[in-house]
Amino acid sequence: MRKALVVGIDDYPGARLKGCINDANTVAELLDKNADGSPNFAVKLFTTVKTKSELKSIILKTFNDSDDDVSLFYFSGHGNVTESGGGYIVTPDFTRDDVGISMDEILKMAGLSKARHKIVILDCCHAGAMGSPAFIGNSAAFLDQGVIILASSRSSETSVESNGHGVFTGLLIDALKGGAADIDGEVTPGNIYSYIDKALGSWHQRPVFKANIVRSVSLRTVKPTVSKAELRLLLEYFPQTDHDFPLDPSYEYTTTTDTPNEKNISTFKILRRMQLIGLVEPVGEEYLYWAAVRNKSCRLTGLGAYYWKLIKNGRV
Repeated sequence: MRKALVVGIDDYPGARLKGCINDANTVAELLDKNADGSPNFAVKLFTTVKTKSELKSIILKTFNDSDDDVSLFYFSGHGNVTESGGGYIVTPDFTRDDVGISMDEILKMAGLSKARHKIVILDCCHAGAMGSPAFIGNSAAFLDQGVIILASSRSSETSVESNGHGVFTGLLIDALKGGAADIDGEVTPGNIYSYIDKALGSWHQRPVFKANIVRSVSLRTVKPTVSKAELRLLLEYFPQTDHDFPLDPSYEYTTTTDTPNEKNISTFKILRRMQLIGLVEPVGEEYLYWAAVRNKSCRLTGLGAYYWKLIKNGRV
């Protein structure tokens, strides 16, 4: 079973936020189903949590079941860090001496879970404090097997809101919609981190990714840019990994004045999609279009050669 707890809190006394409930609603919707409408996570959404005890209880329940393949906790709200470096997710009943739930405590709850994969995604200030030692001897600084942390900012940084969403979650949403999908259409935590890290650009906050896993796990499946059947055509187009596939204007339908060569046009469409995911590249030109127009060629990239070998060995 795949289970997700999604929490968004806007209503903090004297420190109200604007985008956290929006974040939680959209993340819950995307995790609930894959892009083709098939079931994904069994999602529980909470946007009216009032107390530390309530939130702690539902987090514990999320990680406590032993028969889960994946247990995921997503939080959007306020975060805080102490002078010693300990991180907290803040609850609406916060006081000066008790701001909320320690990130170390959440990490321990996840670590004790018998689920195969335990994933914590935090969009709050100082989220990167999770899994970092606040003091020597802090056992929570060492991730148990199967634990994955994806945090919106480093322990010393704040997280930003923009256009009704946290900047981090806005990019997380784009990633789950397919922006971070791999060749098979799987959206993994590692690919999400890479996507967000590259997209943040000039923003001061930097995402944090920590994991102790044997193999990766998909958070959502989308339609792949290139189907498995099309992917296997690499062997037909490229008999060897160093082969250059010759192109000419008949491959590009916009340059055809006589009867279109439908086979070449169809092949070129597949090659262009292969280029989009980094499997092929034009030779001597920046774009495949000009390689075709100017009678040049295309070839496998390093990634393309890797998949060529997988297909050749019957692994795809």
